[in-house]
Amino acid sequence: MSTAVAAPFRFFSLQVVRTRRLGPSLVRITFAGPELRDFHSDGLDQSLSLFLPHPGQDEPVVPVEEGDEWWRAWMALPADVRAVMRSYTLRELRRDADGVTSEIDIDFVLHGIEPDAAVPAGPASRWAARAGAGDRVRLIGPAVADNRAIRFRPPEDTDLVVLWADETAVPAASAILESLPPGTRAVAWLEAQYADDVQELTVAADADVTWLVTGDDTSPTALDALRAARLPAAEHPYVWIAGESGRMKELRRHFVGERGVDRRRVAFVGYWRQGLTEEQLREQGE
Repeated sequence: MSTAVAAPFRFFSLQVVRTRRLGPSLVRITFAGPELRDFHSDGLDQSLSLFLPHPGQDEPVVPVEEGDEWWRAWMALPADVRAVMRSYTLRELRRDADGVTSEIDIDFVLHGIEPDAAVPAGPASRWAARAGAGDRVRLIGPAVADNRAIRFRPPEDTDLVVLWADETAVPAASAILESLPPGTRAVAWLEAQYADDVQELTVAADADVTWLVTGDDTSPTALDALRAARLPAAEHPYVWIAGESGRMKELRRHFVGERGVDRRRVAFVGYWRQGLTEEQLREQGE
């Protein structure tokens, strides 16, 4: 299997150039800015740290410190002053005629923005729901193309790609599916909160894509859907699963323990953890 190359990351100052509503709970936001010339990524599930302003702020407040010192300086700021930090994956990167990154897309899942929502929206959902051209953000992204924040790395002998993504990981899974060349066999399960959030993907591979609508009480659970599925025969499958940490561990046990997939060929990525904020997760990792 290939090995990720540890690579530097840096801050980028960007602006919103346009937004596009994809469904009741999804919005795609396009960012651009001169600093993107130094943004480099060849990953299909490239992770990013995005910093958003609080209401009333013109731009996010993020101390620019060397190395990891920014984290301590940022945490030392009052909670209502320091920028809101959330992790996302890159949906698409576009380059100009010279091969320089010109725009990036990030898809946001909107939770709790409805007036009658049982759980009120968090700061990232509120920001994304009202974002407009010219709004400023900062992000930590890759300065080199091959970096440790890329997890989708199928071995060369892979003869079946298997994907599972909850709604937070659908952008990465969609980018992966759309990148697979003709003749590649793939099976994917993608979750969406509402039927109108289901997206049409342009896929050249021989892919069987199943959308599961989580807001529908008749939709099976992740584990039940997998247990009921018959995967195509394959000698060297590669599995990529991403979403809520607890569920990803459960699904990994299914593939390794119940289906006998070599654990070294199963990539599982916890994008979030039930009941914990981004800040709490980072503090646990310190």
